Amino acid sequence: MNILITGGTGFFGSKLAAHLTGLNHKLYILTRSPEKKSNTSHLTFKGYDTTADELPRIDAVINLAGESLFGYWTKKKKETILTSRLRVTKYLVQLMKAMKEKPDVFISGSAVGFYGMSEDFIYTEATTQPGTDFLASVTRQWENEASEAEELGIRTIYARFGILLGKDSGAFPLMSLPVKLYTGGHISDGEQWLSWIHVQDAVNLITFGLEHHTLKGPVNITAPTPKRNKDFMKKAAQVYKRPNWLHLPAVFFYLTLGEMAQLLVKGQYAYPEKALEHGFTYDFPSLDQALLDLKNN
Repeated sequence: MNILITGGTGFFGSKLAAHLTGLNHKLYILTRSPEKKSNTSHLTFKGYDTTADELPRIDAVINLAGESLFGYWTKKKKETILTSRLRVTKYLVQLMKAMKEKPDVFISGSAVGFYGMSEDFIYTEATTQPGTDFLASVTRQWENEASEAEELGIRTIYARFGILLGKDSGAFPLMSLPVKLYTGGHISDGEQWLSWIHVQDAVNLITFGLEHHTLKGPVNITAPTPKRNKDFMKKAAQVYKRPNWLHLPAVFFYLTLGEMAQLLVKGQYAYPEKALEHGFTYDFPSLDQALLDLKNN
């Protein structure tokens, strides 16, 4: 396939790009500074001013671009979180409109934050009512922008990512650091859900979406075994053979992180019903397997 990707140089995007090139797909990665990148036989870097005429026939488009959620959520930061996603998605839709031959599939990033926060509900892709908080609003608008691809007759997937567990970047190094320093413990009352997924399973699930033509609409990119924060941290302590004793109140995180603290003190149980119904097989379906792999590899 010829695959166009945004966000292909970030934590997840770079791992996905490496996986896809290993499968002999030809990737065109949109980046702000293509002149600083080195092209290869399977990897071509392009700028965000690229037009449809400058590209070969594109089979698939994957949209992962967007401002990081990490950082103090000032008014400006929140605006950038939203506008960075809408701007790139709008550009891609216009680019696909201009293509004489449309891509077969458009996979656009989203997040399980679409569902809002709850300690009680189990959310599947059949849940249509979005939450009411900031992240739910961002993902709803992001998906609405991406939905214009459906009107072009393109199979569209809204990849609702959970918490990606990877060794080198993302949320896991921050989550595991207190454990490694012998100060592990749950956050707030520990009842908040963590809908997690090993980064390799996330890579495989996006690849699965490229290849399986009946998979479309919202897809939860999560493992089938979400955990409450207290159980997640307890398991991490067991894997790293560390104590699990320091329990910090929610107010500590709100005072130090502001509104972004809700990513830590609240959560949701997002079950990957579509992935399982379509026959996707996880390499790391359990938290034990995922944490042991991250520790040992």
